[in-house]
Amino acid sequence: IVTDIFYDLANATYDNVSFSVDPQDGRVSQIFFKSDGTKMYYLARGYDAPEVYQYTLSTAWDLSSASYDSVSLSVTSQTENARGIFFKTDGTKMYIVGDIDRRVYQYTLSSAWDLSTASYDSVFISLSLNEPRAIFFKSDGTKMYITDQENVRVYQYTLSSAWVLSTASSPSSFLVSSQDSDPTGIAFSSDGTKMYILGLTTDTVYQYTLSTPWVVS
Repeated sequence: IVTDIFYDLANATYDNVSFSVDPQDGRVSQIFFKSDGTKMYYLARGYDAPEVYQYTLSTAWDLSSASYDSVSLSVTSQTENARGIFFKTDGTKMYIVGDIDRRVYQYTLSSAWDLSTASYDSVFISLSLNEPRAIFFKSDGTKMYITDQENVRVYQYTLSSAWVLSTASSPSSFLVSSQDSDPTGIAFSSDGTKMYILGLTTDTVYQYTLSTPWVVS
């Protein structure tokens, strides 16, 4: 999918390009791209065996150039049903959402963007949500957003110390049930004025405008 500089989905057209992750694990949960478009990370939620897989795109942002790095990380020791994945902007931290245990787990990559160097930090935060799904952070690490399938809402947390889960505040939220009853994906424009929600029920991406950047409520 390609959008113009204003992040307007009304201008999006399909490129007729796709990439299969079936050879690794077809139980899709969420994907994440490095900011320069040269790395892709695929979270397979599995059942009792969730795993993250790493890919390289030889042409930035072009899925037709993607190849598997033969690098993966099991997160089974932390959660049995992983749903969301996000990386710190410098590639040295990774965050995984588990929906059954309702937690966000934190990992360190000793070599940025290299999943083979990832280790669990023994750091997590419990969520007061019912069925957490996707996760997204503001680029400076001071805001965290999580979708909740059962409550059909996007929850916004403020982190008083950037990227430090233990400093997250009680969340505010925004109801998206008028668009879809199963919000599973979330993303924001770089300036925080647009929010995008992927609805599983309708297989549709919905676009929202935030009158105050990064404030969903």
